Amino acid sequence: MKRIDIYYGGDHYSVGGRRLEDLQEEIAAGLASGMHWLEVNDGEGTRRQAFLLLTPGVPITIVPIPADSSDVGVDLWNPGDAFEL
Repeated sequence: MKRIDIYYGGDHYSVGGRRLEDLQEEIAAGLASGMHWLEVNDGEGTRRQAFLLLTPGVPITIVPIPADSSDVGVDLWNPGDAFEL
């Protein structure tokens, strides 16, 4: 796996060097205890350590990015973008 992207609080973060299953277990165990500080990377290019405070009821999305993914031409949806159906 290349990395795991995380969307939390309307922002994008990532985690590298971890197995998806291990991250899922950490998040589940942390939420079961009521809250958990999750270590992630913030920023594009230059890695900046950040910590997300996970609590029940706050949505989090984890997206595994395969090692063979080039990420070229991928547009990420921005929740602030307007669109019509």
